Amino acid sequence: MAGVSNISSKLPKHKTSIFSVMSKMAFEHDAVNLSQGYPNFETDRQLKELVYNAMLDGYNQYAPLAGITPLREQIADKIESLHGKKYDKNTEITVTDGATQALFLAITAFVNPGDEVIVLKPAYDSYEPAIKLNGGIPVLVQLEGKGYKLNVDEIKQKITPKTRMLIINTPHNPSGNVFSKEEMQQLEALLEGTDIIILSDEVYEHIIFDEAKHYSASAFPNLSKRAIVCASFGKTFHNTGWKMGYCVAPEELMAEIWKVMEVNVFCVHHPTQRAFAEYLKTPQHYLGLRDFYQEKRDKFLHLIKDTAFKAVPSKGTYFQLLDYSEITNEPDVDFSRRLIKEFGVASIPVSVFNKGKEDHRQLRFCFAKTDDTLVKAAEILKKVK
Repeated sequence: MAGVSNISSKLPKHKTSIFSVMSKMAFEHDAVNLSQGYPNFETDRQLKELVYNAMLDGYNQYAPLAGITPLREQIADKIESLHGKKYDKNTEITVTDGATQALFLAITAFVNPGDEVIVLKPAYDSYEPAIKLNGGIPVLVQLEGKGYKLNVDEIKQKITPKTRMLIINTPHNPSGNVFSKEEMQQLEALLEGTDIIILSDEVYEHIIFDEAKHYSASAFPNLSKRAIVCASFGKTFHNTGWKMGYCVAPEELMAEIWKVMEVNVFCVHHPTQRAFAEYLKTPQHYLGLRDFYQEKRDKFLHLIKDTAFKAVPSKGTYFQLLDYSEITNEPDVDFSRRLIKEFGVASIPVSVFNKGKEDHRQLRFCFAKTDDTLVKAAEILKKVK
């Protein structure tokens, strides 16, 4: 039987993600995998038991579209405590199938064909395909230099009557930067008087270091009125495979997101929602992440201090950029592949996230790993000259 012969791809230039490519190579070469961003240690046993108990207690059917009320209450309380913004649990919070779905829902709800969406590069690789799938036009603004500094003036120059949305990410993947209060205020002033929506990816909100502070878009009144803030339980609680996240937004924005949610997955895993609703009652479960991950970051930096790689300590996320420009002039994609094949350690080349594949000779390493894994990786990196 003949198949479909005339297929018109909506993403004709889309390729397999760099994460899949590098993880596949790491598996094939039995390399230490510090490429893909997930922990290789277990989530809290208490949290797993809460999910199991919720199943035993019969919470195995559909949850409400926006998520169960006890979980939305805990999310609202957490945000109010940390950022001083009170979201209405009934109309302004939605529990999603991971933060990536929250981002996709927001883009789908508001981006129409021909709309422009400003994306700050380097950027997580789901943003641009989601924009294109909805007929939007990504407008790329490269963060400046090896330190990836925000240039609000350049963003201002990219704003046109067609600009529908600005996507930001803080703490920032892959650079590890955290936007300052002053930078968030500059964005707030820039967007005042416009109809531009800000989509704020804050999945690493609790993973920040060296007394830095995470400034959420929800903390600034003139940003929060136009902001959709997306977060991740998977990143926060070491269980990325559970695919649990949420988004918050003003009621008039959330009403449009619900329309897309209803015809997408409708709702997400009920027993896990019950578990998080209970687990969030102890704030230390997420407030303790700063010390937990700073210890891992510091350990990784100490272990590699005698290598030929150079590092500026990450301010947030569980990623560390390493500069290899004193080792070789190879493009970062080529060098990252060689590290796997010849040395046995996997990373992510940063150029794939940059505008025009701009290459600063940097690789991204994930330090959300056991100490044994970090030690093994560092011993390999010491051999790279």
